[in-house]
Amino acid sequence: MLEAVGDVSFTLERGSVRGLVGESGCGKSLTATALMGLLPPGSRVTGRAELAGTDLLKMKSAERKKINGRRLAMIFQEPMTALHPMLTVERQMTEGMRHHLGTGRREASSRALEMLDKVGIPGARRILDSHVHELSGGMRQRVMIAMMLACDPDVIIADEPTTALDVTIQAQILDLLEDLVRDSDSSLLLITHDLGVVAQHCDDVTVMYAGRVVEDGPVGRVVHHPQHPYTGGLLEARPTREEEKSRLNAIPGRVPTLDMMPTGCRFAPRCSRRQDVCIEEPPLLPLPGSSARCWFPLEGDTDVA
Repeated sequence: MLEAVGDVSFTLERGSVRGLVGESGCGKSLTATALMGLLPPGSRVTGRAELAGTDLLKMKSAERKKINGRRLAMIFQEPMTALHPMLTVERQMTEGMRHHLGTGRREASSRALEMLDKVGIPGARRILDSHVHELSGGMRQRVMIAMMLACDPDVIIADEPTTALDVTIQAQILDLLEDLVRDSDSSLLLITHDLGVVAQHCDDVTVMYAGRVVEDGPVGRVVHHPQHPYTGGLLEARPTREEEKSRLNAIPGRVPTLDMMPTGCRFAPRCSRRQDVCIEEPPLLPLPGSSARCWFPLEGDTDVA
């Protein structure tokens, strides 16, 4: 059996936002799917995933149905694939509240209007009567956020929630999510490939590469003083105003596939700092202010505009 993700550990604090960062194929979405109990048949998860002392991984299907959507909610990348095309927005928003909270139809409808207003949707009554194909991308994502927040979940997982949106709408959605999480004292796991987004909206960040956590720590520390060469490479690959017309720095190579995973340090084939000892995989080593999975951590400073 192939191990897609391993040795992943982090904590979500109430009223805080944690970023989960890495290139496509690093295991971010798989980690989120495992937390939600939505892995495909045949997958196996070991370890613990605790929500207020309860291990989510040991829950049976019936128990999961009570948790997902109520205490643990997920905002998906593309709302058109997560929202039902044949049902009105009102039907989709009220079903979860009636199931999890036991609210009546009128109360659930009133709560739906309140949540749409809270996420900044004008003309909420008209939106409730609409189908998703009648809404813009930004509106759909706001509806998805309103739906996920309607039951006051303890933890929200947002899997690249602004991928299909233009830059202006992206900023609005991320600001909205951050404000709602801090106001409601819930926790947000924000999955993204953009360290700039993390620097602006997160308190802590976990950097993943090839199914492993390679760096973890407070955002300020990781962004300004990256310890792992992969984190440093991601930061250096970001365009700056001064370099808009010049060639961008890039990390050579690509994330390995499961059947081509290198032995030892998984980043070593792409790393300019690799040495003979890198044939052994390092543990996640505690460093000043953060931790990194590297035998030869960086010492310089890197900044994000």
